[in-house]
Amino acid sequence: MRLATRLALVRERIAAACQRSGRDPASVRIVAVTKTQPAAQVAEAMAAGVDAIGENRVQEAAGKRPHLAPTVPWHLIGPLQRNKARQALELFDVIETVDRPALADRLESLVAPLPRVVPVFLEVNIGGESSKHGVPPAEVESLLSHVLIHCPHLAVQGLMTVPPWSTDPEQVRPYFRQLRHLAEGLAARLGLAKLELSMGMSDDFEVAVEEGASWVRLGRVLFGERQ
Repeated sequence: MRLATRLALVRERIAAACQRSGRDPASVRIVAVTKTQPAAQVAEAMAAGVDAIGENRVQEAAGKRPHLAPTVPWHLIGPLQRNKARQALELFDVIETVDRPALADRLESLVAPLPRVVPVFLEVNIGGESSKHGVPPAEVESLLSHVLIHCPHLAVQGLMTVPPWSTDPEQVRPYFRQLRHLAEGLAARLGLAKLELSMGMSDDFEVAVEEGASWVRLGRVLFGERQ
């Protein structure tokens, strides 16, 4: 099946999930997760009409993006070490994995001299898993306040999470709902506009959409099983 066909089927499933939850399908955008995919596949995804490209590693993006037309934004969706921050800013338009003040400060110091404001998401470890990155839910407000006060060149778009994995999407729903409630509470307390939610992957994106996802990060459902 061609990638464009897979994308069309995914958009139909998103539209159905939006209908079930009373949402506008246009409010949900797709990050095509291109980990391990060659540059030609990334180009095909962009031509098919995905909203953004998502890469997990700075080094892998460095081998692809310079060879591709800048038609859609690139999101960093994997963990970022401070020593890779400069290169990440050269390659990515959006950083989805800010999870500590030290990383935010490093990004701010690099962007401040430039005529640029970088959209970021705060990564939340919603399930409290030791194997995953992200700020604990109880510390998100502190991190958000830090960025708002000390990092004027970082524009917080919303929250991102990778919940505990399950074969049953309904088992993941409570985590998506928790992130939405967390975002709504933060926006209300800090007087912010609505915070976007980056959540949901190939196995559970429909449930994520029903619970308020703004961005879904999709790999296998678009590209097939990784070789």
